[in-house]
Amino acid sequence: MSHTASLSYSHGSSATPLIGLTIPDYLDRIVSQFPGNDALVDVPSGRRWTYAQMRDDCRRVAKSLMKLGIKRGDRVAIWATNHPEWVLVQFGTAIMGAVLVNINPAYRTHELEYALGNSETSALFLIERFKSSDYVSMFYDVCPETKDSWPGELKSKKLPLMKAAILLQPQEHPGILPWEQFLDLGNDVTDAELNERQASLDIDDVINIQYTSGTTGMPKGASLTHHNILNNGFFAGEGMWLKDTDRLCIPVPFYHCFGMVLANLACVTHGATMVLPAESFDAGATLRAVQQERCTALHGVPTMFIAELEHEDFDSFDLTSLRTGIMAGAPCPIEVMKKVITKMHASQVTIGYGETEASPIATQTSVDASIEDRTGTVGRASPHVELKIVDVDTGAIVPCGTQGEICYRGYNIMRGYYNNPEGTREAIDEAGWLHSGDLATMDERGYCRITGRAKEMIIRGGENVYPREIEEFLFTHPKVKNVQIIGVPDEKYGEEIQAWIELREGETATEEEIRSFCKGRIAHYKIPRYVKFVTEYPMTVTGKIQKFKMRETAIKELGLEKAAGIETA
Repeated sequence: MSHTASLSYSHGSSATPLIGLTIPDYLDRIVSQFPGNDALVDVPSGRRWTYAQMRDDCRRVAKSLMKLGIKRGDRVAIWATNHPEWVLVQFGTAIMGAVLVNINPAYRTHELEYALGNSETSALFLIERFKSSDYVSMFYDVCPETKDSWPGELKSKKLPLMKAAILLQPQEHPGILPWEQFLDLGNDVTDAELNERQASLDIDDVINIQYTSGTTGMPKGASLTHHNILNNGFFAGEGMWLKDTDRLCIPVPFYHCFGMVLANLACVTHGATMVLPAESFDAGATLRAVQQERCTALHGVPTMFIAELEHEDFDSFDLTSLRTGIMAGAPCPIEVMKKVITKMHASQVTIGYGETEASPIATQTSVDASIEDRTGTVGRASPHVELKIVDVDTGAIVPCGTQGEICYRGYNIMRGYYNNPEGTREAIDEAGWLHSGDLATMDERGYCRITGRAKEMIIRGGENVYPREIEEFLFTHPKVKNVQIIGVPDEKYGEEIQAWIELREGETATEEEIRSFCKGRIAHYKIPRYVKFVTEYPMTVTGKIQKFKMRETAIKELGLEKAAGIETA
């Protein structure tokens, strides 16, 4: 770790070199070292894969995609909760060189159609249903031609490149390939053909596109390479001191970098075990999985750890196997960190910070960091990553202790936003620095503290929500004349969403009416919890809306002073 004492610049120096291999080549190396190690355990179904078995199944996925005519660089999307098949698709696409497009399972028809169209996807993996979400019927809404087409020979007006939809499950639906039938497709593709495809890949090929909510309008697809995510997963694992004997419980979603990179790739790069407690977060299922599988590591956003600690049967679970994990996505309250270390036995839990565009980790606390550093900071620069904090107006590096925008540079920075050169230029400057939009300070040791956000992004329970996207959606409501979205403090989620709505002349509406307009059309976590009807907004003299004043008003009116005062990093 080297650090320029007086200025807010540092870089994570490391004696461990970056990995110069593609994901499948590195997987082969791990399989040869630990063929019999548990790779993947799905607690709900009781299914297990050793590393050798998992690679075999991933290769079957790869061959079947080749049989469907998917070429190196083609986009293959996945829209599903945490099923073990998600992991098989993650590595299967990497082996044959398709670009995996992660789609948030909370997305609804409007967002799904946008992501599939924007990424120019050729094939989609999906699940049948989860809770009240019927994924198959939503897909039929977006791609009605599916029902009348042969599986694998889809022709869609809206999505001209889409040729196949594959269910991660055995059920049959018109025009959609069930899982086993899909796996059998590739039976006549030879090992030699697949090996040749794998050998043609390059470490700098884009292999993953992750949609992050756009600051303006629709989400943007961050394009990540083998080199980006393989190394980020590896060094996140190194930061937790992961070994091939570790078992990581993964309650965070795979569609997000936290699950796919910091969990799955962190495990696979160390020969460790991925343990899936449930297909979406459930505190009881997580605690049971830790106990049953003797997990040594556990990931989560602070709200997940809080839910686990507050579970009614918490005291009945044996969590003594726990040692480490990553907490990220939002600042951790000090009291919560103390309980995770003492009551959950995770004395070496680490804090990570970054963003999807940085693959995602840019900083991490060490396993032996003090409780103050784990709750008051987000750690120091990750290995091989440079950090600087700059004056928001001038771009100059600020002295230590001075607030500015945190920027990062290194192997982990995305290639760019897919099909969006303008968005890429706004995010990454000419010198290769990714501008986070987060405000931070750096101390003399290189430890960073996130102090706020230059942009108005809301982080609700670890999900990034950009006001503009919800505002643009609510503008489509016939009664709405103007709308402003702000984040307000919340004890459970860190922040909740409030809409300030100005109705058209002579119109009336209720909070419920606004919320039901959103249901099924935008993701549930973007639906405003609070709706306030107004006739005007607090403005500056020049006519700019002052969202910080709206927030102050909301805290008073909603009685959120307590939530606003919680001490965090």
